[in-house]
Amino acid sequence: MSTIYGDPPPAVAADLAALGDLLQGVPKKRKGKNILVATWNIREFSNLTKAWVNPPNKSPARNWHALVCIAEIVRRFDVVAVQEVDGNLRALRNLIKELGEDWGFLMTDETRGPKGDNERLAFIFDRKRVKPSGLACELVIPAELEEGDSKTNWANVFQRQFARTPYAVSFLSSGKTFILVTLHIYYGKKSGDRTRELQAIANWMADWAKDSYRWHHNLIVLGDFNIDREGDPLYDAFTSTGLQPAEGLRGLPRTVFDNPADPDTQKYYDQIAWFVKGNKSKLRLNCINAGMIDFRDVVMSDLTNAQLSCRISDHFPLWVEFEVDE
Repeated sequence: MSTIYGDPPPAVAADLAALGDLLQGVPKKRKGKNILVATWNIREFSNLTKAWVNPPNKSPARNWHALVCIAEIVRRFDVVAVQEVDGNLRALRNLIKELGEDWGFLMTDETRGPKGDNERLAFIFDRKRVKPSGLACELVIPAELEEGDSKTNWANVFQRQFARTPYAVSFLSSGKTFILVTLHIYYGKKSGDRTRELQAIANWMADWAKDSYRWHHNLIVLGDFNIDREGDPLYDAFTSTGLQPAEGLRGLPRTVFDNPADPDTQKYYDQIAWFVKGNKSKLRLNCINAGMIDFRDVVMSDLTNAQLSCRISDHFPLWVEFEVDE
C-alpha cells in the first residue's frame, strides 16, 4: 500500500499486513447497520520524526512507521476519541493527511498548567459515516457548584475545576444522534487524588443523561479515567450514579504493561460507558460487540514494551459496536 510518504519499506509493509490480519477482529463498517466508536490514549501524541527509521539519538521516537500503523487502526472506526494530543500538532495533522480527505477532527485548545500538561482532547471521525450534529463544548463547573449543591449531590465532592475539562461533541449517523464525552482524569500523586474528579464526572453525567434521553439522544462517556481496578474507591465513584462500562470490555488489558497472568498489573484506566438503571440501558442504541486491540508482538516486535509505548502508545484502543435499526 502507498502512504503520504510514498511506498513503505519492506519492514513497514510487513507490519501493516500483520496489523491488517489483527484488525480482522474488528467488525466491518456496514452502511446503515452499525456505528463503530473507539477511544485511545495515544501517548504524548505530539511531534514526529520525518523518517521511516530514526537516525541515531534522534527524537521524538514516533516516526512515519509508527504513524501509518496508528492510521491503520484509526481508519477501522467511525469516530475515535483521542487523549494526550499535545500542543505540537505535527503527528495529528500527519495522521489526518494519511487517513485521507474523508476524515475530519475536532479538538480542544491546550489545557495549560502542570495538571493539564498542555494536553488537548480530540475526536477523529470518518465523514462518510458520521457528521457532527451541532454540539461541541467543554464541561465547566459553575462556581456555586464547586461550593457544594445538595440538590445535585455536589457537596463535598468537588473543590476545583476539572484538571482537563471534558470535551463533548454530538454526532449523527444513520439517523441516530449520540453525544460523546471524552476525558482524561488527572492522575495525581495518589489514587485518592482522582476520586473527587471521578465523582464529579459521574454526577454531572447523570444530570445530563436525564435530559439527553428525553430528546432521544444517546450519551456515551469514554476516555482515560485512570481507574486502577474494579471494586476500588475510584471504580465505585465512577459507577456511583449508574454509569456502567461496556460489558465486553470487562477484564481486558488496557496497556502494553498489563500481564493477564498477573492480576496486580491489570489496570482499568480506559473505559467506554453509559448509564444503566437496574438492568436497563439508558441508550437508544444496542451495543452488540466490544473489544480492544493488542498490537504487542504484531508491529515493531523488535522493541521492548517501553520502547513500543513511545512509538505507538502505552494504551490499547478500546472499541464498541452499536447496532443501527433501519
